[in-house]
Amino acid sequence: MPLIALPQRVRELAERTLDIEVSALQTARGHIDDDFVKAVQIILSRPGRVVVAGMGKSGHVGRKIAATLASTGTPALFMHPAEASHGDLGMITPADVFLALSNSGESDELNTILPVIKRLGVPTIAITGRRSSSLGRMADAVLNSAVPAEACPLNLAPTASTTTQMALGDALAVALLDARGFQAEDFARSHPGGTLGRRLLVHVRDLMRTGDAVPSVEPDCSFTVMLREMTRKGLGFVAVVESRQAVGIFTDGDLRRLIESGDDLRGRMARDVMHANPRHVRADALAAEAAAVMEDHRITSVLVADDEDLLVGALNANDLMRAKVI
Repeated sequence: MPLIALPQRVRELAERTLDIEVSALQTARGHIDDDFVKAVQIILSRPGRVVVAGMGKSGHVGRKIAATLASTGTPALFMHPAEASHGDLGMITPADVFLALSNSGESDELNTILPVIKRLGVPTIAITGRRSSSLGRMADAVLNSAVPAEACPLNLAPTASTTTQMALGDALAVALLDARGFQAEDFARSHPGGTLGRRLLVHVRDLMRTGDAVPSVEPDCSFTVMLREMTRKGLGFVAVVESRQAVGIFTDGDLRRLIESGDDLRGRMARDVMHANPRHVRADALAAEAAAVMEDHRITSVLVADDEDLLVGALNANDLMRAKVI
């Protein structure tokens, strides 16, 4: 017969788990001491990478810490301690820092390679729950991840301890990020495929329509010719240009409103129906800035002008959506 989980018991265990892990993090907060500062200073002083290692669950946490460090301005990689004894120690250079994770501090695989790493002159930072362990004694700085209890009802499965290790790794990454003056633009460069990367790396010039792709007419153009130009280019607007400057704009929304008004449009010219002084952005502006202009003014297109206010392109919301900027 299938096992049945009683709803009340499930909720109680979930709440108990979170309570224990919150308590573990509060305990870890009290463990932030001079060694944490020393660990940050060690990493900042070395020109190489942070080589992270750990066995079992600590290894999984270590992989995440290495990834977080690497994405926030501190070059890092993960090295499996068991593989290290069979050649992967070649990953470590004298310019690096070794960051070792072990709750007990007595991982055989780590303790086997630690003497070799020390002989290389590579400083070691430990994240361990036992300062007096073999790992703790050999480390140049210890981040104390000791917890009062695991969240596991048997007090066996790594739960609160791995949560604490992860949090200490995050704290280390944030402290290093701040010390390096790491900015959102730097984060974007290491995340070019993500939404933030696109918002901070893609410029208007990368997406804008140029040349004949920009619908444009002169102010004295007839209403009929203006509509043909707007329809042919398919961007939902037409720029009214005089001496290469955009003096106005006419959109498909303007067209609907004119038709609804019942006005006689025969004999009208572009200058009669255009909106003067249209919104525009610079080509070197971020595409996200153009999106903000559209959103703020409730428009779906924006013109692009150079430093002399000469029309050089156009951008609409569809361009931004295709580029996943919005």
